[in-house]
Amino acid sequence: MLQGDQESIVYGCIKDSNSLAGGADRRRVNRAAILALPSADEWPFLCRDMFSIPTIKVKQSQYQTDVIHFGASYCAVEYEWNHWIQKFEELLRSMYWVSATVHLETELSGIHSFTWEAAGLYHEPGSGDMQVRCEWTQEGRVSV
Repeated sequence: MLQGDQESIVYGCIKDSNSLAGGADRRRVNRAAILALPSADEWPFLCRDMFSIPTIKVKQSQYQTDVIHFGASYCAVEYEWNHWIQKFEELLRSMYWVSATVHLETELSGIHSFTWEAAGLYHEPGSGDMQVRCEWTQEGRVSV
């Protein structure tokens, strides 16, 4: 990164319950949604390489929540943040999930946390509205 460039870090996770019926099918759908992302995308990048790819089979000893984590470093992505969020929500619309969280760390404006929660027990691909909440933290202060 060149001196003067503003680095932004984006990371988070998408959570789904594996205790609900059809766990393997849900994982298969979520896996396909991530694999359908391009390996490289136009700015601002949202590509499959930044996501963990869920396995179809899960050992019985694992906990009740499937967690798909993701992360990437960008140059000043906050200036294109609405576009990035739009692409992320397109991905969420095609997946099963209970909640999703995105953290945006910026050099100039602190940390922003965005949380999506399913309207019911979980979000089903192609169904209804998603609810999002944003929280902004800068040097120990929190604003919602």
